[in-house]
Amino acid sequence: MKVVCVVQARMGSTRLPGKVLKKTNGRTLIEILLSRLSKSKKINQIVLATSDNKNNNELISHVQEIGYKVYVGNESDVLDRYYHASLKYNADVVVRVTGDCPLIDWNIVDKTIEKFFGGNFDYVSNVQPPTFPDGLDVEVFSFKALEKAWSEASSDFEREHVTPFLKNLPGLKRANFSNSSDMSKSRWTVDEPEDFVLVDKIISHFSPNIDFSWAEVKDLEDAGIDFFDINKHIVRNEGEKLGEGQKLWKRAKKIIPGGNMLLSKRSEMFLPDQWPSYFSKAKGCNIWDLSNNKYTDFSIMGSGTNTLGYGNDEVDDAVRDVINMGNMSTLNCPEEVYLAERLVELHPWAEMVRFARSGGEANAIAIRIARAASGKDNVAICGYHGWHDWYLSANLSEDKNLDGHLLPGLQPNGVPRNLKNSVFTFQYNDFKSLEDIVNKHDVGVIKMEVQRSEPPKNNFLKKVRELATKKNIVLIFDECSSGFRQTFGGLHKKYGVNPDMAMFGKTLGNGYAITAVIGKREVMDEAQNTFISSTFWTERIGPVAAIKTLEVMEKVHSWEKITKVGQEVTNEWKKIAKENNLSIKINGIPALTGFVFESPNSLEYKTLITQEMLKQNFLASTSFYPSICHSKDIINEYLENLEKIFKLIAKCEDGLNVESLLEGPVCHSGFKRLN
Repeated sequence: MKVVCVVQARMGSTRLPGKVLKKTNGRTLIEILLSRLSKSKKINQIVLATSDNKNNNELISHVQEIGYKVYVGNESDVLDRYYHASLKYNADVVVRVTGDCPLIDWNIVDKTIEKFFGGNFDYVSNVQPPTFPDGLDVEVFSFKALEKAWSEASSDFEREHVTPFLKNLPGLKRANFSNSSDMSKSRWTVDEPEDFVLVDKIISHFSPNIDFSWAEVKDLEDAGIDFFDINKHIVRNEGEKLGEGQKLWKRAKKIIPGGNMLLSKRSEMFLPDQWPSYFSKAKGCNIWDLSNNKYTDFSIMGSGTNTLGYGNDEVDDAVRDVINMGNMSTLNCPEEVYLAERLVELHPWAEMVRFARSGGEANAIAIRIARAASGKDNVAICGYHGWHDWYLSANLSEDKNLDGHLLPGLQPNGVPRNLKNSVFTFQYNDFKSLEDIVNKHDVGVIKMEVQRSEPPKNNFLKKVRELATKKNIVLIFDECSSGFRQTFGGLHKKYGVNPDMAMFGKTLGNGYAITAVIGKREVMDEAQNTFISSTFWTERIGPVAAIKTLEVMEKVHSWEKITKVGQEVTNEWKKIAKENNLSIKINGIPALTGFVFESPNSLEYKTLITQEMLKQNFLASTSFYPSICHSKDIINEYLENLEKIFKLIAKCEDGLNVESLLEGPVCHSGFKRLN
């Protein structure tokens, strides 16, 4: 019986890329692993099984140079890779070892093989259950069993992890090789940067000898050497439980402050330990994650950017055409003129336009221009207006001033203290509070969202306009979120109140970076008396995408469609809640709709919805930003699944412990530092 040890390894590890070629004491980890395996008296041949990804070329060359056979196969179907490697080298019995186990002990491998032959088993491992340290894992199975798994296993998980099918196949004769004491909490594998630090220290301790036994390492750990604590916090076999996106998110948080560039896209805002985190492609209202799982997006649709759906063909074709002609040059792109003219045409009160590429930039531009035009520094604000110093300075005098404006917990650390008492907050529909601020603080600028959680009452917007006119204050409407959702242009058109300036973003380019500041000539022209300039505001893709997006919007009346869809979904939320005796509070306009459970367990319920909807392949929470791609059938399927979760939440309100239903931490409610 020919025993072939197939070692799976590749360079594309999500958590620690290139780990198998990392060096310690002059040798790569894969070289150490293969060398230690070669001491086995039961293995007839060792084969490295890697994938056909070109990133593995260096690994292939290295392993061949040190004298081992290599089989190159499928990247994601590791079971297929194992089967064909075993077939090619005529294996009767297959030993499975993974490339993250450089301290694998040949004595444990041989004893596992002996147990396999001694009991005429089909499958034997030392991990069912694990009693040896993590990193000494070995599985032994017959080629016939492998062939059966290869032909019958169907799930992505079974194909990626090779042996789950064998572990659960009825009729298969299985056994476990166990240690005399449970050492499964010890971690000697290499999956994370901390793991490599530990293994490097272990190998350095025994250097130049690399043939030390696992018992010697155990004695070293038992002696209380402190470096064994480096990776104690990492969960055993966490990689099997985490998707590719979750692994990459863990990696990202170590090298990117906050993990990513946008707070509202952090995994912790949805489902801290289970959210897919990253996408490979998106089309319509569907998203595919890094493991190629397909989800329907009933959440924030790119943080509200894609009202025409992901990958709109007309917009993308326009962008591709302009890329072929060139995106950037010493000369200006003509499309910025065409786009400016179009925005002024849609908003006749405005006469001039400046462009940027993000909402925060547009807000900062607007404030700079408005302060220059008014000749005053003080600003009264209502709503969320980005991350820049001018906005966060509202929290210098009282760190909760901005809590009622979308994101609680924003810290003004790093904001110059001399900006204190230059920005003052007022609440929507509270005209008296705004009037008091204006009279007390010599305000030159009022900046506000036209509407977010509730509509204007008692002629609120008209009163604000009249106050600004009377006091010679520049009035700015921040329409980065609300623009082109309920009207073809700014939401202020619905209420018949014109500002002095307005900003648009989000929907303007259907996913491409473009924002606009529009305004009256006497205000906007002050941009020439201050310095506002940026290289990448002149690139061509943004304006081209915006021009085509506006064209498609007008053709399909997208604002009407998404408003209708949002209103229908909102009505169903109310209906389902009422049927289950649950109290919810609706917020936002129909095309930016959401709800909150009026319960002390509100965040737990939100987390439960996300958790359970994810299992049904929906990205969903308590907010929904509709697109024209959300069809009736998709909506009905979403609501059917949501109704089941509402029934479960109703049981929690009657005494069922919601925490017993959660499979991970509760989502965050606002800004919170990530560890």
